[in-house]
Amino acid sequence: IGLELVIRALGLQGEVIVPAFTFVATAHALQWQEITPVFSDIDPATHNLDPARIERMITPRTTGVIGVHVWGRPCDIEALEAIARKHNLALLFDAAHAFGVSHRGRMIGRFGQAEVFSFHATKFFNAFEGGAIATNDDALAEKLRLMRNFGFAGMDNVIYIGTNGKMHEFTAAAGLTALDSLDAFIAINRRNYEAYRAHLADIPGVDMIAYDDQERNNYQYIVLEIDAEVTGIHRDLLMRLLHAERVRARRYFYPGVHRMEPYRSLYPHAGLLLPETERLVDRVLSLPTGTAVDEGAIERIAGLIRFAVAHGHDITRAMENER
Repeated sequence: IGLELVIRALGLQGEVIVPAFTFVATAHALQWQEITPVFSDIDPATHNLDPARIERMITPRTTGVIGVHVWGRPCDIEALEAIARKHNLALLFDAAHAFGVSHRGRMIGRFGQAEVFSFHATKFFNAFEGGAIATNDDALAEKLRLMRNFGFAGMDNVIYIGTNGKMHEFTAAAGLTALDSLDAFIAINRRNYEAYRAHLADIPGVDMIAYDDQERNNYQYIVLEIDAEVTGIHRDLLMRLLHAERVRARRYFYPGVHRMEPYRSLYPHAGLLLPETERLVDRVLSLPTGTAVDEGAIERIAGLIRFAVAHGHDITRAMENER
């Protein structure tokens, strides 16, 4: 709802450039308002929109760009800002992963026309549901305040098309309570991140994403890229083996928004311009972290992965023979 409100408040229309490597809600916020999401490819090093690929996607119908701070690692904000200025485009950020994160010493929430945070139960700042919009534009902020309450400006005066975008009091209270524990949660997440880095080091074909220790991070996501050509075992088979051992590993953003409906039918050739996205959706594996995970669990999970990779070709052949 936050993205939908900002898109409506800014009057975006026509086409807006977004990544396909994101949660489907990013594209839905556009399609719901009859705006065409134009999928642009990602930088394989960051998993975020690649600024070098965006300009070729711009047409006379383009009105904006939505960057997504995937895994809480900020986009190349300055490059996206330069493109937006050059082509007179609105620039928004989906900051669902990026609460408590900084970029070049400035906190996320201060960039673009607006940034939208998620407070869903799976996110670092967990209020069970809800979210927030951050903007430096006072006029836009006031418009959004009215639009989230059906457009009311006073008791009997409606001046905008609006909706019920108000956060429930219960979830707001839960969020306020969680604020007191953010530093403790970050410390736990970082402890787990460092433990995974140590225990997964030097496994061929298994690369763990890194966070910039010069910035503030929430360390909420432990993400691996599995190179099946090196490991001998595909990401999906490794995930099945971990599930069999009661490890809740999961794919992320699979199979890519462009491969989901309605986008698969509306834009059937989008994947031709998304080689890095196509590659990544078949490689990413997220591992469990948080307060319920300790170093003993991490050592066990890493041991399972190390064993699977050491015997990857044999496991793959055995599973193929069972079909």
